[in-house]
Amino acid sequence: MSQAKISRIETGAVTADVGDVEVLASALQAPAEVREELVERAARSHSQMTEWRPGVPSVANSQREFAELEADARELRTFQPAVIIGLLQTSEYARAIMTGTQDHLAHNLGTKAPAVVSEAVSLRVRRHEILDEPGKSFHFVMTESVFGNRLSRPAVMLDQLDRVREVARKPNVDLRVVPAEARLSLPPYHGFEILDDRCVTVDLFNFPIMSRVRADIDLYRHVFDELERLATRDIEPILDRYVDLNLRLSTESRRQAAS
Repeated sequence: MSQAKISRIETGAVTADVGDVEVLASALQAPAEVREELVERAARSHSQMTEWRPGVPSVANSQREFAELEADARELRTFQPAVIIGLLQTSEYARAIMTGTQDHLAHNLGTKAPAVVSEAVSLRVRRHEILDEPGKSFHFVMTESVFGNRLSRPAVMLDQLDRVREVARKPNVDLRVVPAEARLSLPPYHGFEILDDRCVTVDLFNFPIMSRVRADIDLYRHVFDELERLATRDIEPILDRYVDLNLRLSTESRRQAAS
């Protein structure tokens, strides 16, 4: 646990969750009965999903929140059914999806979209540094549909596919894809991330929500394990298909522009 996090707990800036209590009680050699009582109190204090709703909805604010959570985690499990996982995104792919998201957030408020996309892209790319931190491990699962969703130009998607290949080769990364032909045992409703089995974050369109409740974490871990079971590590043939698709789309786009 980082000194910064301990300080935030001591000052009351954040509420210690069950995992935090267990770590601190162990380090301080608290008696078993004291530890059990504190763990129960922590569980009760986190009995509901928590909204991350900044004063002004912003893709940049979300990136800051995620970066702080990921910095303290040692093992991360992420699932995405619609877009490439954030820690795998190139800057241009991230810019394409964040621009659309931020535009809709601002429209919902009846205001002009704030100039926060560039900041959010920079923050997301900076998050990639944790992939090289010693002691961290990453389990990534995506559905094949993320490669087919046309959220950016074909040239951007080609670079993005190369980035996925690159990250998949890292020794601390287990990257799998659920093939389009896989028989699903449960519907992949939305993306989510589990951090150290201590909290789960769930993607919503306008803001993410988080839970530290053990039952929620256990449920999402069960879902992740099932999706991971259906997924394959042999992602090269899948990526090759979408490289071919985007090369064709790029050629067609140039022909249309020339005509």
